[in-house]
Amino acid sequence: MALSPCAFALNPALDISQYSHKAWKVSEGFTRGPIIAIAQTTDGYLWLGTEFGLLRFDGVRNVEWTPPAEQQLPSNTIRRLLVTRDGALWIGTIGGLASWKDGRFTAYKELAGLIVNALLEDHEGTVWSGSAGVPNGRLCAIRKGAVQCYGENGSLGRAVGSLYEFQGGLWAGTSAGLWRWKPAPPKFYPAPDRGSALDLIEGDNGTLWIATGFGIRQFKGGKIEAYPLPGDGQGYPWRMLRDREGSLWIATQGGGLVHLHQGKADVFTSADGLSGDRVSGLFEDREGNIWTATSEGLDRFRDLALPTVSVKQGLSNGLVSSILAATDGSIWLGTRDGLDRWKNGQITIYRERNGGRLDRLA
Repeated sequence: MALSPCAFALNPALDISQYSHKAWKVSEGFTRGPIIAIAQTTDGYLWLGTEFGLLRFDGVRNVEWTPPAEQQLPSNTIRRLLVTRDGALWIGTIGGLASWKDGRFTAYKELAGLIVNALLEDHEGTVWSGSAGVPNGRLCAIRKGAVQCYGENGSLGRAVGSLYEFQGGLWAGTSAGLWRWKPAPPKFYPAPDRGSALDLIEGDNGTLWIATGFGIRQFKGGKIEAYPLPGDGQGYPWRMLRDREGSLWIATQGGGLVHLHQGKADVFTSADGLSGDRVSGLFEDREGNIWTATSEGLDRFRDLALPTVSVKQGLSNGLVSSILAATDGSIWLGTRDGLDRWKNGQITIYRERNGGRLDRLA
């Protein structure tokens, strides 16, 4: 894995199918089971949370990580991973929370037995954990080793599933709706369909978007309402990621990967080469590559020096027999089904009325 300090990004004008794609599959022995969470530490390694423990991945092979002698993770089933600004790796499991920094392993007894669904470091450096428990979920703040938890009285419902900083406040998505936790006092906004808030992100329209089992919802004017997106509907949204160029990536359960960019949407599924259609994790690394964790493996998307243009981008036919570059910067392509003109990412198709084939451009 290249450890360049430079920050790159994917070209937001391209569809997913135009990026370089590589998949590492469970069926080929990459891991023993599904990957659920992804993070990257300052040394460049990717960390993969699975149902069978924590793996360190260098881009070629992965190595199982174990805590120091006489220490153990709260559970080997990893739910969430977070690397904070001080370089610590936080490990959320179905049995509690732990952290690893400079060879020191810490388990937080205050979260023992809780299912950690969300981890976030706020702008002040406080680490927040959202979790599910019996009978009630918890929202916990960790500051300089001290832990303070909320929700023991049932005020947060069964589970806290997502955390996000938005417009200067801390927001928590729960099984019953949305909490604006900071600034104080906390305020609750119920979900009309009782859908759990699985993930939160700032939307393209400047509102807070919520991924639920019923689709995308938005928080606007103090209310939660439906907000259907193009490409949304093949599987319910699970995780969301806004990359550094502003494109939105939506991991779905059953519908693959949805990519919203520059006002359009495209979908990438197992039929296109994705390792699996149940996508459980999204991550952008320091080089700007997008990683997805699925029920069947790990996928990476990165820019190509020369992106592919195909029928998915509007070519009249995938068999191109001639190409000509024009002085105005456009490209003319003769295909089996017509004459295509490509310029600034847009394709215009010209056809003979009798369906004639164009073999040569000059």
